[in-house]
Amino acid sequence: MHSSAVFLTEFGAIILGLGLLGRFAARFRFSPIPLYLLAGLAFGEGGLLPLNTSEEFVATGAEIGVILLLLMLGLEYTASDLVSNLKTQYPAGLVDMAFNAPPGAAMALLLGWGPVAAVVLAGVTWVSSSGVIAKVLGDLGRLGNRETPVILSILVLEDLSMAVYLPIITALLAGTGLAAGGFTLAIALGVAGLVLLLAVRYGRHISRFVSNEDPEKLLLVVLGLTLLVAGVAQQLQVSAAVGAFLVGIALSGEVAEGAHNLLAPLRDLFAAVFFVFFGLHTDPSSIPPVLLPALVLAAVTALTKIATGYWAAKRAGISAKGRWRAGGTLVARGEFSIVIAGLAVTAGIEPSLGPLATAYVLILVILGPLTARYTEPVALGLTARLGRSAPRERTPAEVAEAREELREAVAGQDTAGTR
Repeated sequence: MHSSAVFLTEFGAIILGLGLLGRFAARFRFSPIPLYLLAGLAFGEGGLLPLNTSEEFVATGAEIGVILLLLMLGLEYTASDLVSNLKTQYPAGLVDMAFNAPPGAAMALLLGWGPVAAVVLAGVTWVSSSGVIAKVLGDLGRLGNRETPVILSILVLEDLSMAVYLPIITALLAGTGLAAGGFTLAIALGVAGLVLLLAVRYGRHISRFVSNEDPEKLLLVVLGLTLLVAGVAQQLQVSAAVGAFLVGIALSGEVAEGAHNLLAPLRDLFAAVFFVFFGLHTDPSSIPPVLLPALVLAAVTALTKIATGYWAAKRAGISAKGRWRAGGTLVARGEFSIVIAGLAVTAGIEPSLGPLATAYVLILVILGPLTARYTEPVALGLTARLGRSAPRERTPAEVAEAREELREAVAGQDTAGTR
């Protein structure tokens, strides 16, 4: 068969298969990400039916998928929103990093992978999946709950942190010396800071320049601008993904809303291709050796995410039920974890890092919706059971309240007796 015919057949089969997997996931109300990863494992190196002809095109599509994921994420927030979140919610962001990044770093060091892999795996375990969590909140009807703004604030801070974190690991993965690496990192952070400053001060002018009533022209300008900035950012060692994220932040108002609606189908298509591509480059036989570390890491970081959400919700004055719901909702990992691991796999840092990240994300993207639904009733049930078996000492305020209730009851009985 002619090579172009083989390419069209293979790529068409991939897209059709992704569509069917997405429909299957939607029917049972769970994220399609694990199915996309499994599809990549099935048709990649060592899989059931390896694909060869369309691999190069899939690789390009995967890179576009990452860029569109970050662009759409940036379109969700304005620069002023990000600055405001930094000022008010930064303690929750610091606790989130302190609770969830160290387990990944510690696991990499225990496995003997070295400091660079430790920084990468710390990012994999740190960042929750905005896409999965947004879907879960909608499915469970919790978008209007009091704890939901707390959850979204943590996700925003994680997304913003990636604008700093991705240039750091890009410089580390480049393998440059200390002086050169420091210089590259300074350039990367300087460019990111400059673009963010321009977005804050001149975002309206940028949006006015991009704006167009014709959807076709708006799509072409936004997509072209994003790919251009992503390419320049990658040349400056900032990371194409961060460049796309900053473009999204710079656009606001009707332009951002219109671009979001136009680009959403493209994002879904290329993001699905990205997850498949990551699976294609993971040999299924390499997963069993790292399955135990992945399970341990998933268990530990599920607990640390629950603790993060509980602490943040408590700080915001949310009730105990809302605290547990916030913690359980944050457990899922997904697109960002795979993006970070993908950078390391491309750089060839540690062969086992990709399989470990794949197994880890598969576990938590399946477990996340379950913890979101059941953490609250399980935690409250255990608390009530422990409270019955080992009664805690009451506070002075509770004692005073109980005495007052008893005094009122006695007074009521005396009044009844007199009558």
